[in-house]
Amino acid sequence: MMKKKSTSASKASLVLFLCQMISALDVPLDSKLLEELSQPPTITQQSPKDYIIDPRENIVIQCEAKGKPPPSFSWTRNGTHFDIDKDALVTMKPNSGTLVINIMNGGKAEAYEGVYQCTARNERGAAISNNIVIRPSRSPLWTKERLEPNQVREGDSLVLHCRPPVGLPPPIIFWMDNAFQRLPQSERVSQGLNGDLYFSNVQPEDTREDYICYARFNHTQTIQQKQPISVKVLSVDSLNDTIAANLSDTDIYGAKPVKERQPVLLTPTGSTSNKVELRGNVLLLECIAAGLPTPVIRWIKEGGELPVNRTFFENFKKTLKIIDVSEADSGNYKCIARNILGSTHHVISVTVKAAPYWITAPRNLVLSPGEDGMLICRANGNPKPHISWLSNGVPIAIAPEDPSRKVDGDTIIFSDVQERSSAVYQCNASNEYGYLLANAFVNVLAEPPRILTPANKLYQVIANNPALLDCAYFGSPKPEIEWFKGVKGSILSGSEYVFHENGTLEIPVAQKDSVGTYTCVARNELGKIQNEVQLQVKDPTMIIKQPEYKVIQRAGQVSFECTIKHDPTLIPTIIWLKDNGELPDDERFLVGKDNLTIMNVTDKDDGTYTCVINTTLDSVSASAVLTVVARPNPPFDLELTGQLERSIELSWIPGDENNSPITNFVIEYEDGLHEPGVWHYQTEVPGTQTTVQLKLSPYVNYSFRVIAVNEIGRSQPSEPSEQYLTKAANPDENPSNVQGIGSEPDNLVITWESLKGFQSNGPGLQYKVSWRQKDFDDEWTSVIVANVSKYIVSGTPTFVPYEIKVQALNDLGYAPEPSEVIGHSGEDLPMVAPGNVQVHVLNSTLAKVHWDPVPLKTVRGHLQGYKVYYWKVQSLSRRSRRHVEKKILTFRGNKTFGMLPGLEPYSSYKLNVRVVNGKGEGPASPDKVFRTPEGVPSSPSFLKITDPTLDSLTLEWGSPTHPNGILTSYILKFQPINNTHELGPLVEIRIPANESSLILKNLNYSTRYKFYFNAQTSVGSGSQITEEAVTIMDEAMASRQVDIATQGWFIGLMCAVALLILILLIVCFIRRNKGGKYPVKEKEDAHADPEIQPMKEDDGTFGEYSDAEDHKPLKKGSRTPSDRTVKKEDSDDSLVDYGEGVNGQFNEDGSFIGQYSGKKEKEPAEGNESSEAPSPVNAMNSFV
Repeated sequence: MMKKKSTSASKASLVLFLCQMISALDVPLDSKLLEELSQPPTITQQSPKDYIIDPRENIVIQCEAKGKPPPSFSWTRNGTHFDIDKDALVTMKPNSGTLVINIMNGGKAEAYEGVYQCTARNERGAAISNNIVIRPSRSPLWTKERLEPNQVREGDSLVLHCRPPVGLPPPIIFWMDNAFQRLPQSERVSQGLNGDLYFSNVQPEDTREDYICYARFNHTQTIQQKQPISVKVLSVDSLNDTIAANLSDTDIYGAKPVKERQPVLLTPTGSTSNKVELRGNVLLLECIAAGLPTPVIRWIKEGGELPVNRTFFENFKKTLKIIDVSEADSGNYKCIARNILGSTHHVISVTVKAAPYWITAPRNLVLSPGEDGMLICRANGNPKPHISWLSNGVPIAIAPEDPSRKVDGDTIIFSDVQERSSAVYQCNASNEYGYLLANAFVNVLAEPPRILTPANKLYQVIANNPALLDCAYFGSPKPEIEWFKGVKGSILSGSEYVFHENGTLEIPVAQKDSVGTYTCVARNELGKIQNEVQLQVKDPTMIIKQPEYKVIQRAGQVSFECTIKHDPTLIPTIIWLKDNGELPDDERFLVGKDNLTIMNVTDKDDGTYTCVINTTLDSVSASAVLTVVARPNPPFDLELTGQLERSIELSWIPGDENNSPITNFVIEYEDGLHEPGVWHYQTEVPGTQTTVQLKLSPYVNYSFRVIAVNEIGRSQPSEPSEQYLTKAANPDENPSNVQGIGSEPDNLVITWESLKGFQSNGPGLQYKVSWRQKDFDDEWTSVIVANVSKYIVSGTPTFVPYEIKVQALNDLGYAPEPSEVIGHSGEDLPMVAPGNVQVHVLNSTLAKVHWDPVPLKTVRGHLQGYKVYYWKVQSLSRRSRRHVEKKILTFRGNKTFGMLPGLEPYSSYKLNVRVVNGKGEGPASPDKVFRTPEGVPSSPSFLKITDPTLDSLTLEWGSPTHPNGILTSYILKFQPINNTHELGPLVEIRIPANESSLILKNLNYSTRYKFYFNAQTSVGSGSQITEEAVTIMDEAMASRQVDIATQGWFIGLMCAVALLILILLIVCFIRRNKGGKYPVKEKEDAHADPEIQPMKEDDGTFGEYSDAEDHKPLKKGSRTPSDRTVKKEDSDDSLVDYGEGVNGQFNEDGSFIGQYSGKKEKEPAEGNESSEAPSPVNAMNSFV
């Protein structure tokens, strides 16, 4: 039966607990509401349970409480009522329960020792404080004692006892000397937890007379001093002296030397001990050992690990400290003391007990009449605490009965409470190590609804964000809450709204149509109340241009943009942050309206920059990273290792890469022996490598430095490494670029490139120069010269080959045998001229010259080639002589023929040929005379058309500037041009060569004619000039036309047209000059003699000409292409046949380079060949 009742009670407890969770009232922390509601007392402040006071000051025992109505206070002392009115030294603060005991006016603190408890009471209950134990602090003096001096043998252990007086609270112990200096402590000498000073082994330096133990009582701020302790360490030497003084010469006894000892524990003693500590406290375990050498202490936990993050070692690992211990830290802890002679250990069995601690402390209950509830008081401890209940400070067993209350162990169950059920309940959980006391009231209230949210409160939210409309309320019983929108709106419901227990209405996604007035209604059985609030929805703040990631070099300038868009009714503020903190206070940071600019960027500016836009309703931000890059910092800590005769290893530590990865390292060296201060490139390695094996040369005093390279540039060089001098050795190599070239006909100049300083491999660098004439079995002739780069051999035959070699040597020996080179002694001018010079005239502008080569022996040098000198003697057509201008063509090598281009037709020429070597030109061959045949003439120098009449025109012309032969006649062709610019029939007239004018008759009146005029020789027609003219209409028309031409308006119009044409010509000229370069070929074609045609290399002919044996005339109509270029199939001849000008040179493959050196007279410009219709101006000019 009892078992069934217990089960039913348990179920009822569970149901009531759930009911409590559902129906218990939460009283809002509204100051006005709290002032109006009745409330049982609550202790808000009290003195600590163990209250140690300063006996020199007044005693203040705190007790503060709140409640409605305000509570009254009373005290008990040692379990009985403490009547403060009977003690003049005791007063209670106004509106407070705090006691003040005025012992400064003659009272003694010891008289007020005891256990105090405060009670705060009003009409709804009574709350009590903890038991407050009052004890005055004590700092007693050391008892007088006589301390004997301590004489200890060197190496023995020693303990100096402190034994401080018992104080309250216990004092802090430390050891000092007479000068108030702390005594040094170490693994050998240290202070124990009990305050004693332990020596694992004493040394002579431990001798002193002022070992003083001090006790500091913090509560009274006093320090007590023990009598000084004297220690004298007897060393082995002093003992032997003492023994020797006290014994006769026949005694052989003496002190034994200091003996090493294995460890022995000074504290704790024995092999095991026990330690009890309370949960949450600090566990301190200590082991101090004697021994020589000084033992080392190590700690372990048997069967487990020392707790991580809570374990600390102090006092040179002699003290194990574990903070915030728990039951899991119970177990056996072993300390092991060890030195070279052995070890010892001690096991401390630790048990962790626990004073009571809360699992669930009782909480205040606010209930409405008729509701149910419960108070739960659950605590734990070791041993398990006992739970007892009190009601208004009285044990619940003897307290007035309440039918709504039922005690069930650690729970009080309330059902159908009434206002008289209000009370303060105390829960006491205690065991042998302490107690816990908690007050929790049950306050039964009957109150109509109240809305605590201010009326017409305005809420503003950002669109698409939740809107929370408060309706803070209170009432007992708990009111029901309903929400409406608008004046006559229906009750709000549905998934678009969330109704919270505290009355708040949540609109999860507020939109523009959510704007309006909302009404909150609270009702219970005692009444009803409502309140209206306003909701406004704003546009969100957006960043439309965010700051972007930037990479900037040091000392540069960078800007971050942050452009925003916001609701016009909101005022944004922009804040810039660096690495989530404020910007540096630096004038280099310029904050604009929508940007941040950083001037003269430094490495410290590297980081993340964030623009934060705040309004009263929202906040947005955007970040960008600034990476400051720069050339890397120089490497450092250069180290040379693995030194060998011909190699060494260099290592270094890279400097900061400054946000740009190092791509490679450049290693340079300095030769302090030969070129101090000059750094040379040695090698380079990838940026991931920090060591390199370097090849070395003998007899060099090396220093190395390293330069780091990244995309930004090169770092400053590192500090030089230490110097390393390699041993001297024979030279490894001989001089390079050995040459033998004579500067005079009777010498041989031998030159070479000297070895660099580090190539000498040793001191005393010299050169052995050897030579002998080639193809003779002569012995080598050798000389040893100093460190120079030239030696001259005199008295040599002219231009003979020599075998030459140059070998390096130094004080240690010779370099390897050098290779031989061929040189020649000096050249002299050639002795003979080329013979059998023949000239074959190919056409009127081209001739081919042949000659026999000279014997090589007569060249007396390197054959460079042949030079052809040729010049025009006179023109056969004019029989006039002019200044002779010689032209020179050079033909490379042993060539025996060449072409002479650019000759003038129908002219007399002379030429000679000379051989050329490195010294100069030989004698000239006899002059050879040749003539060029006739060619076609140039165009007539001018053509004028004058004296126009109705049916005639007068033509006047000048003879060609270059007739190129004997003129035979002139050819005149003309044809009419109609108004549509169509050409009529062509008429041709042949005119004798001696004529210079002609009158054309029987022409049509008022007709335009186009004329074509050229000259002829026996070879053919030359180029033509053209002109246009117009016959006049009739005399009257001519008169009118003349009249018009003399009118001012017509003259002005013509001037304007002329000015416009002039401007257009200037513009065209400027644009043509800006056209850039044009092909060289076009330039050559534009300036070439019209009679010179391309020559084929294989047969020596030009274009349409035949070879020298078969002269054929030009094909009719043969012309250079209109684009002034020569097609490939027509130009595959070689320019070598044409030789070179005076300033011409040969390139490496022997081809011709340069232009003709001779100057030519300019030919007169040809006549205008335009066929365009003339302007009225031209028409009028034709009458002039």
